[in-house]
Amino acid sequence: MTPDRAAGLAASARALAAGEVTSRELVAAALARIEATQGTFNAFRVVRAEAALAEAKAADAELAAGVRGPLLGVPVAVKDDMDVAGEPTAFGCSGEFPPVTEDGEAVRRLRAAGAVIVGKTNTCELGQWPFTEGPAFGATRNPWHPEHTPGGSSGGSAAAVAAGLVPAALGSDGAGSVRIPASWTHLIGIKPQRGRISTWPRGESFQGITVNGTLARTVADAALLLDAAAGNHDLDPHRPPAINASEAVGRDPGRLRIALSLKPPFTAVPARLQPQVRARVVQLAEKLGALGHIVEEADPPYGQIGLTFVPRATVGIAEWVSVTPSPALLDPRTRGAARLGRLLGGAPLRAARRAEAVLHRRIGAFYESYDVILAPTTAAPPPRIGAMLGLGGFATDRAMIAACPYAWPWNVLGWPGINVPAGFVDGLPVGAQLLGPANSEPLLISLAAQLEAELRWHELWPPQQGEEERIAVV
Repeated sequence: MTPDRAAGLAASARALAAGEVTSRELVAAALARIEATQGTFNAFRVVRAEAALAEAKAADAELAAGVRGPLLGVPVAVKDDMDVAGEPTAFGCSGEFPPVTEDGEAVRRLRAAGAVIVGKTNTCELGQWPFTEGPAFGATRNPWHPEHTPGGSSGGSAAAVAAGLVPAALGSDGAGSVRIPASWTHLIGIKPQRGRISTWPRGESFQGITVNGTLARTVADAALLLDAAAGNHDLDPHRPPAINASEAVGRDPGRLRIALSLKPPFTAVPARLQPQVRARVVQLAEKLGALGHIVEEADPPYGQIGLTFVPRATVGIAEWVSVTPSPALLDPRTRGAARLGRLLGGAPLRAARRAEAVLHRRIGAFYESYDVILAPTTAAPPPRIGAMLGLGGFATDRAMIAACPYAWPWNVLGWPGINVPAGFVDGLPVGAQLLGPANSEPLLISLAAQLEAELRWHELWPPQQGEEERIAVV
């Protein structure tokens, strides 16, 4: 096996177990790709070159001794809101952050599966926006079109996987932060059930709306990383029943009732689905119909769900700001959101948390008529670098909602969703979401895998750095 960018997660694990390649070769190749593209894509905040090579050497010794593990010796990356022992967790912020002393639970589980963590990927400040830019690290760029953002807030993880720097990566999703960058970089992005992948040492991240998820080029790789990272710390408040995501990849989903939902949920400012994005999602719906599923247009009864999101999100920002070493260095928009969070942290937050049970019942009843919802992941293709960076708070919110009005309700609900590639608009990737009720990851994964087998989206790659041509798929 040649350790190049085309090697996926599962293929790398199989090759290592078969002795066709060494972990050191795979990790060294990944580190070389990261170094060669850091000046362009800027996917990583922290690169663990020396530590990763030492861990690869240890993995090779285990492999030689006959030890096997799901990801033994495979290089992966994690987002810089996750604790990796010996490294700072800056979460997109400026300032000097001390190294943490222990791995977060998700990272601990990846290591237990044998993975080698090559680095921590860039994210916008405290994960608030659908772009990955800021004074702390510059701009992370989209491998399909470097003048455009890969999205956010897990934009570094998405860029790293889309460019083939690593075969898969963890991200986190608090309002679409896995699914949006997956959409805008032509990847699979799984937002699992709340608690599926632990966010410990934070039992609830952003008051329970943020979960950890996976980004990969194929459904099988995203599911494999999900299985490796899944599980709970003893003190986790959310502990969903175990699933086998990888097993679901090969399962026939059966004939499903699918609701095509094109209407944006409630938003405080206007949001409009761009016609070309709509056309790509409708094409995906037509493909599902051709596969034998029953597809019809229908929208979930979202109601005023947005009113429950804002208190949880802003209180979460205030909690993070309170532990940053240099709050004065934060973006004024961050400080403004934290001030609002401190105001909403009492009765409004309690009301927002209580409303979740009502929303579960109301939107859950929709699943008596349908098995899965198909919806756009975003309303527009990825914007250009810098388009939202210099805006004020309200202007940023308007631009963000206009581009990304579809993903956040599933964070309030805590239920699973998967982004799948839907095609390209003027050469820029766009995606669609498969959304399910509680603990429905196996069903969503089996449906995504069925689509992948038909559409073969993983066979398309961004141009290599230095190539002049740009993809013009429409």
